[in-house]
Amino acid sequence: MKLRTLMLGATLGLAAVAGVAQADTAPVPYHYGMPMNIDKVIAMNETPTNECKVIKADIKFLDKAGKVEDVSYHKLSDACSFQN
Repeated sequence: MKLRTLMLGATLGLAAVAGVAQADTAPVPYHYGMPMNIDKVIAMNETPTNECKVIKADIKFLDKAGKVEDVSYHKLSDACSFQN
């Protein structure tokens, strides 16, 4: 019975550590001249809006070393492309 309890505790402990290790961290803000070294884009997200204005966007990508990077930046919304 004690072995079963010990194994259950160890399993739960490892699951908790793995969950913390995989938790998403906040994107790093982009600054001018920051090297990106993008190998493959995983996802691009931006705040949806119908107004032409500056919005926050995020890009998640694999760099050339195989590390996942998450960078935030500011851009003009897509609505600006359709307004005169």
